[in-house]
Amino acid sequence: MTIHQISVFLENRAGQLAQITTALAEENIDLRAINIAETSDYGVLRLIADQPQKAASTLLEKGFILSMTPVIAVSVPDAPGGLARVLEVLAAAAVDVEYMYSAFGQGDGKAYMIFRVTDIDKLVQALQGGGIQPVTGEEMGIH
Repeated sequence: MTIHQISVFLENRAGQLAQITTALAEENIDLRAINIAETSDYGVLRLIADQPQKAASTLLEKGFILSMTPVIAVSVPDAPGGLARVLEVLAAAAVDVEYMYSAFGQGDGKAYMIFRVTDIDKLVQALQGGGIQPVTGEEMGIH
């Protein structure tokens, strides 16, 4: 049920994102989600790829420092209040969200949100208790 997120640690200098996306493209790896967090000294690129193990290997071979983290994807109605309902369920269950970001556009009037939490089991239990089913990697085209 969890999805593997790759976090790449970057220096704040021009061209690093291009190097990463080019390396992945050359290996025919498709991105499902991407997020950048930064400080004055470095950045963290979080990404979800259709082939996470191959993506991690490719980036390691290119000399990038990275880690893999389990995250949960949730399908959210792409309408006003869709995300609010999910977050209300998590708040009611006292689930602490460390961070979240959206995945690339989906069909069927849905959007995917990626959640990183301290307690994945608690998150899944809260979602299911609220009638919300986490998304599988297969549903996102991840193999």
